[in-house]
Amino acid sequence: MIDKDIKTIIEREANAVHSIPVTKSYETAVNLIYDHIHKQGGTLITSGMGKAGLIAMNIATTFSSTGTPAFFLHPSEAQHGDLGIMRPHDLMLLISNSGKTRELEELVSLSKGLVSDAKYILITSNPDSPLAVAADACLLTGAPKEVCPLGLTPTTSTTVMTVIGDLLVVSVMKKIGFTNDDYAKRHHGGYLGEKSRLMISE
Repeated sequence: MIDKDIKTIIEREANAVHSIPVTKSYETAVNLIYDHIHKQGGTLITSGMGKAGLIAMNIATTFSSTGTPAFFLHPSEAQHGDLGIMRPHDLMLLISNSGKTRELEELVSLSKGLVSDAKYILITSNPDSPLAVAADACLLTGAPKEVCPLGLTPTTSTTVMTVIGDLLVVSVMKKIGFTNDDYAKRHHGGYLGEKSRLMISE
């Protein structure tokens, strides 16, 4: 019985990934990242609250390790001075399942007070939300139902958010021509660092 339940959960999560809407917003988002970070010298700033914030943090570290400088900014800490790290040409990547996370709405407003032409990409399930309407590129999750038996705990939604982050990372890697040599320069320790150096020597 448990095996059957687990297979059902896997199928539901897999179906949610297969159902991610693929729109021209991906091309817009990749071009924004390339233009702001790789041509203008800005940094990608990711942000989100709660579980979405942890996904945003993971996306930032993955971007940084693959040639696109990025860091995570906690939206609440931003209101206590951390927003000062933002500069012209920086680009925000925000994650909000509802598209109306109060802390992120405030972050957008505050960031535009510091950099008036600040732009941002949003990952959300709600295309009609305030954050989605104002975003320069909106990447939709498809609003999958959570596999949580209560229908509340972020589970399927966070899986999809992670995949969307991977889509952006891989697309940007291809656009900038990121190589094994580039990877090795950023990974000096651990299994991946050793593997990347071996791939160069082969």
